[in-house]
Parts: sequence; structure tokens; C-alpha cells
Amino acid sequence: MPFTYGFPHADIHELLSPDLLHQIIKGTFKDHLVTWVTDYIEAVNTPADAKKILADIDNRIAAAPSFAGLHRFPEGRGFKQWTGDDSKALMKVYLPAIAGHVPAGMVRAISSFIEFCYLVCHSFIDDDDLVSINEAVRDFHRYRVAFDLVQPDGYSLPHQHSLTHYTYLIKEFGAPNGLCSSIMESKHIKAVKEPWCHSNHYEVLGQMLVTNQHLDKLATARDDFRARGMLDAALYGTMVTDYIPPAGLGLGEDEDGEAVDGDLDADVILSQKPLPHFPHHPDSLSHYLNIPHLHTSISCFLYEQLHPDDDTPLDNIPQDQCPHVEGKVRVYPSAVATYHAPSDRSGICGMFRERIRAVKYDTVFLAGDAAQQGFCGLLVARVRLFLSVTHCRVSYPCALVEWFLTVGNEPCPDTGMWIVEPDYNALGERAQSVVHLDSIMHCAHLMPVAGNSFISQRVKFHNSLDAFEAYYVNKYIDYHAHEIAF
Repeated sequence: MPFTYGFPHADIHELLSPDLLHQIIKGTFKDHLVTWVTDYIEAVNTPADAKKILADIDNRIAAAPSFAGLHRFPEGRGFKQWTGDDSKALMKVYLPAIAGHVPAGMVRAISSFIEFCYLVCHSFIDDDDLVSINEAVRDFHRYRVAFDLVQPDGYSLPHQHSLTHYTYLIKEFGAPNGLCSSIMESKHIKAVKEPWCHSNHYEVLGQMLVTNQHLDKLATARDDFRARGMLDAALYGTMVTDYIPPAGLGLGEDEDGEAVDGDLDADVILSQKPLPHFPHHPDSLSHYLNIPHLHTSISCFLYEQLHPDDDTPLDNIPQDQCPHVEGKVRVYPSAVATYHAPSDRSGICGMFRERIRAVKYDTVFLAGDAAQQGFCGLLVARVRLFLSVTHCRVSYPCALVEWFLTVGNEPCPDTGMWIVEPDYNALGERAQSVVHLDSIMHCAHLMPVAGNSFISQRVKFHNSLDAFEAYYVNKYIDYHAHEIAF
């Protein structure tokens, strides 16, 4: 008998809030689905073959290209103690890693489940999102029968059954937005773990207490200022939405994924300082970097900037009509993208900042067809160089990129992810061009399409983008990619 039985206005069922971490991420994903996939592989294969397949899945996970905030798994799934962060990180790369080694029904079941997880974690959920959540739950329960071989007794599991109640709870209490029953753990992080990280780790208790005292005083001062009207809604809203960070305002010193205030529109700027000791003339730079067509690409880029209304394809424009660079060309190691990511853990109004590194050849989303929604209106490319080209006393920030082509007109029916492949020119070389920095939106993440083949042990996270013929556009790398690109 529940203790609320004698309370006339209490309902024990309405006191149980959604628990995203323990019910969904650690409960269903880690304890059930990952375990069932392993059990299935061991049940339908000989011990030697099962070991080989599981090792290849681990290799695929370890070969996932780097991304800001992505936890790496050098040994794949082979770690003893799982934390909530481990489960969330593995969820980002697990689906492409198992595709090809398990039946399509299992891939679709896990894809539907991860889709549900990302939908319910949005900060803002409307009626269309509720419909999508119900569809994801329906698809998960429909494709879940693929695990009958390892679960012959059925699926009457509380964790998985709780998925069906989320739309009702969202209507009653609002978006869960990361809610879980371990709220005391989050308080422990704020009061103990973060102050410890900010200390010098020597006689740390006193430093932690002082840090907490300062934070409490700042919070009290903020409440007092707001009560006095010094931070009223109009003034506060103007300060957040109209502030545009000046170029070079500490952007060269930030960490990956640091949250900042900024303009609500996506803004990409070059890092603070160019790389030294690089030639400043296009021909010399082309020879120095061993990129023969660099000067030609820059000239075509300048023609496009000087003739924005000319729709003629750049390949059809005679080279003698393209302007020659009159000023200096500077090379930069990276650029910083600032954009609105409301469902990510970020700063005021969901402003998020991430660094795009040319030295690591990061992949990015670029603006494509503005009339199309989601991924159909985007392009995918890999950054090779960040440049600043001066022509007629005007500086043009730009990037040399390698293009990817979209495979098909729809996402992969099993994983729900779009597939892209490297684009090549008539000479069999990677298709490259120079684009304006304003066309870059933010980082993208690609996962190899390995199918049922076993990948080489030589494929690592730093060279996996050069080793495969096709790649999944990973929509689960963060909530922002899932929310706007898909």
C-alpha cells in the first residue's frame, strides 16, 4: 500500500516523473539493447566468429572521427564501469558501428529508440514533436521483435514500458529536458566536483568552500538586481540578442564546445592569429602546400564574390576573366562557429561555440538550398585550409574544402541517417573549391559505412575519413545536429 493512500488529493502515479538517465539511457540502451546485440551475435555465430565480429564493432567505435565534446573509446565497448556519460557518448556512435553485423530489424529498433531519446531531450516540444515521439515508440516496439532469439520470454520490462507514458507526462509537466532521479548527483557536481576542478588541488577544501561562497553571493546579487529592476526582461533580452562579439574577442583561447553569449544567427569567424612562416603569395603558397590548383580556386572564388548575380557555373567561366589576387593570402589554423543550440547544455539563450580545425580536416555543414528544410538544404564538406584573401583592399575570409555528394534522395531506411560519398573531378582527384566563411554553419560528424566488411586495424580515428567509400552523416552526434539538420 503506497504511503499516499490516505492523502485525498495525491496520486502516486503522478508523483513519478520521467527518469531519462536510469529509465532510458542506462536502463533500456545500456542494460538491454547493447547487451541483447552482444547476446545475439554470440548466439548465431561460433565463438570464434562472434569474437571476431565484436572486435570489429569495437574497432569501428574506436575509429569514429573526433568531434568537439565526443568521448572517445579506444577499446570500443570494452570498459568495466559504465557511467551515464559513457552511455550517452556510446549512443552517438553505436548505431553505425553495428550496421551490417546484425539484422536490419535490430538496427531499426535501436534507431527508433535513439530517435525517441533525442526527441524527448529537446528543450521545446510542440505537437509535431509529440507525434514524432509516439511514432518512434511505435516503431521501436514493432522492430523489437528482432530480439526474440535472445529474449524468448517477451519484453514485459518496466524501463521499456515507461516509453509509452512520456507523451502524457510531457503534456502534464512539460519537457523533461534532461530530468532524472539523480538530481542530488547534479547538485554534488555543482557543489563539489566543479569547485574541485577549478582549484589547484592543494589543500582543496578551503578553496572549494570559498568558490561556493562566491557563487552564492553572485546568485544573491543577481536576484537582488533583478528585484530592483536592474535586469528587467526588456533590458536583459536586448543585451543577449543584440550583442555581436567583436572579431578576435578571445576566440583564439577557447576550449572545444565552450558556451558563450552571442548573436542568435550562426556566425563563423577566423581564429585570432594566422599561422606564421607561410607564404603570402598564392603561387608560392600553392607550391608550399602542394596544392596546384589553389591559385585557380582563389581566383574563381573572387569572381563569385565580385559577381554575385552571375549564375554561370564556375567551371564554365574562362580563367582569364577571373581576377588575380592583388593582396596577401594568410593561412589560419581554425575558425570558430557561434550558433543557437537550445537543446544543448550551453549558455544564455542556448548560444554555443565550437572550434572548426583545419589542421584536423574537420567536416562541416554548409548552407545549400535555402528553400529546402533539414538536411536537404545543407551541403557537407571537409575543411582543408582556412584563408584570408585580400583583394582591392578588401579582405575575404574563406576556406578550401573537399566536397561530399549525397547518396540517394532519402536517408538510409535502417539507420535513419543520410549517406554521403567523396566527390571527385574528371582527373580522379578530390573535388575542391574555395567558399566564403559565411556559407559554413558548424561542424558535422561522419561515420564510416562499413557494411558487413571488417575494417582494417590500421584505420584509426585520425585517418578514417580517408579510408571508406561512403559515410553516414551522424545526426546523433549532438542535439543541435539532430534538431536542425534532420
